[in-house]
Amino acid sequence: MAGSSAELHEDPDKLSEATVDRHRAIVSLMEELEAVDWYDQRVEATNDESLAELLAHNRDEEKEHAAMNLEWLRRRDAGFDEQLRTYLFTDRPLLAVEEASDGGDAADTTPDAPSSPAGLSGLGIGGLKGTDSL
Repeated sequence: MAGSSAELHEDPDKLSEATVDRHRAIVSLMEELEAVDWYDQRVEATNDESLAELLAHNRDEEKEHAAMNLEWLRRRDAGFDEQLRTYLFTDRPLLAVEEASDGGDAADTTPDAPSSPAGLSGLGIGGLKGTDSL
C-alpha cells in the first residue's frame, strides 16, 4: 500500500484502467493546484515587478491546466458531474445550495448566472448563451 495520495493505494492489478486513469488525472489536478499556490506565494514575495508578472502568467497557465483536468474528470464520473453542476457557477451561498439539493425546493438548485471573480468583468461564455451566432 502507498503512503501518499500521489501513489495508488491498492494493488494496480486489481484496478481497472479507467480507475488508474482517473487517479492520474486527480494527481495531476493536485499538482496543478499546488503549483498555483506556490506561484501565488512567489508573486507576493518578490519585490521585482517584472518577475511578479512572469510568475503570475505562469500561475495562470497552471489554473488552465487544473481546469482542464477537472473537466476531464467531470466527463468520466457521473457523480462528480452532478456535484459540479450543483455547486459551480452560482452566486448563492454554498450551504444554501446544498440544503436545496438535499431535499429543499428543486427550483432552488438551479445555478445562478456565472459570476466573475472580484475585480474582474467582461463577457464570459455564459454571457453568450442564447445568441444565434454560435
